[in-house]
Amino acid sequence: MSRRIAMTSLLYAATASLLTGCATGPRINEPVRAIWVTRFDYKTAGDVEQIIDNCADAGFNAVLFQARGNGTAFYESNYEPWAIELGGENPGFDPLELACDKAHERGVDLHAYVNVMPAWRGAAPPENPEQLYHKHPEWFWYDQNGDRQKLSRFYVSLNPCLPEVREYIVNVFADIASHYDIDGLHLDYIRFPNEPPAVPKGSGLDYPRDERTLNLYKEETGLTPDENQEAWDRWRTDQVTKLVADIHAMLRSTRPQAALSAAVSSVRKQALHHFQDGRRWMDDGIIDILILMNYTDEPKTFANWIDPWIAVESETPLVPGLWFGRHKTNSIKRAAGVVKEQIEIAREKTGNFCVFAYSSLFDSSDEELSKQNERESGVRKIRRDVLLEYLQSLPDEK
Repeated sequence: MSRRIAMTSLLYAATASLLTGCATGPRINEPVRAIWVTRFDYKTAGDVEQIIDNCADAGFNAVLFQARGNGTAFYESNYEPWAIELGGENPGFDPLELACDKAHERGVDLHAYVNVMPAWRGAAPPENPEQLYHKHPEWFWYDQNGDRQKLSRFYVSLNPCLPEVREYIVNVFADIASHYDIDGLHLDYIRFPNEPPAVPKGSGLDYPRDERTLNLYKEETGLTPDENQEAWDRWRTDQVTKLVADIHAMLRSTRPQAALSAAVSSVRKQALHHFQDGRRWMDDGIIDILILMNYTDEPKTFANWIDPWIAVESETPLVPGLWFGRHKTNSIKRAAGVVKEQIEIAREKTGNFCVFAYSSLFDSSDEELSKQNERESGVRKIRRDVLLEYLQSLPDEK
């Protein structure tokens, strides 16, 4: 990160302090025992209430409840249309409001979980003309040939190198923080989603290469992308960091007790390929909780990926995230045992953990990822029973 970006982060922090008069900072319920709930896990008010009850009963003290996926909302937004998963219109209840109310009734923290860069997903464009894909085509990715990023079964994304895009994203999240009693804002896809098929392997495509982005880069560096690949990558990484700093300052001024968290890759080299530098965010004090996507089947690898993060002292709580449904073995109980072992490692090294995801443990409305049939329900019950027994055996660490 450039010295200018670091100085900007200090300015953001100072501005937020002046605006809020808050010296204590965000309230973080530690040790963190969190779980991700995706937007596919609920469709009705009853689903939302059951989700919170299940999470609270299981011993989780923080629910990361997804409220934004790809430029559409699962709450009453002043900026974006209702999600197509809810029929593209007000479903008769506000999922985020209900989740907040129910979580606080059960003594659980509720963090609004938002995808940051993705703005649409699917092989066909959105039907709603108010969706960003139609309203602001200039905000999306364009390659060096002048072509817009192609639609696929993966995300097409916003361009965080544009100041107006960063401002828009901050405003969307300020809308949430201003109107909902959230305990935190959780950022996912706070990076370039440039893995295949977004950028097909071997295609040589590079984003973003629209004229405005190239002019901004030239003004700041005096370079073109092809003159210095390292500088081009560093600049794109800095734009993501700017966005994190802006969101953090907004949250401190809008809802100072709410914590800003982000899901980041555990392996820094891999993260930097997506222009994500979680280590820098910790060092600059622009993130309140860092959650590692520590997704592996091997407990030893799980531990090794945590070690570089805790080797450098930081006041930012580190939360290893593990993917419960990922583990593929011939024994479901053995798979649950691997997760128990990883939770133990996470607790020993950091005191915290976060589980991905709700649909791996409980029956979900997600018909695509969690087939609602007897076998899948049985798998989740075994996992749930093993984890519940384990969580209930943990000492009170508050």
